[in-house]
Amino acid sequence: SVRIPGVWLLPITAAPVIAEFNPPPQRWLAGHRGVDVLAPVGTAVLAAGAGRVRFVGDVAGRGVVVIDHGLLVTTYEPVSAQVAVGDEVAAGTPIGIIGAGGHCSERCLHWGAKRGAEYLDPLLLLHGYAPVLKVPW
Repeated sequence: SVRIPGVWLLPITAAPVIAEFNPPPQRWLAGHRGVDVLAPVGTAVLAAGAGRVRFVGDVAGRGVVVIDHGLLVTTYEPVSAQVAVGDEVAAGTPIGIIGAGGHCSERCLHWGAKRGAEYLDPLLLLHGYAPVLKVPW
């Protein structure tokens, strides 16, 4: 499990997760390396935890923000950024709004987390999050 100190919040206030973390069996294969949180274009995107903005820019036609939290980084896309590289943010600081591009274009936020090269389920950062085990019946 992921045990990162500090306060962690869902980056979209009171929104449902519409696609869960589903990493591929091998790093080079397709998979879903984060979660998608339902939110229409223009919705405020918040920093999930305290850190420093490491990257703001366009990647493959969508706006991306990356925040460095020390032990890991979190990623947010598609986002029209309201922060700049080097900005310090607290958990809950607005970092931008939902934008266009990618599989979440104008309908959701793709939120990811990485520790080094390893993708993590960002929902594990949230206090009290209890994953549901899926039993193949």
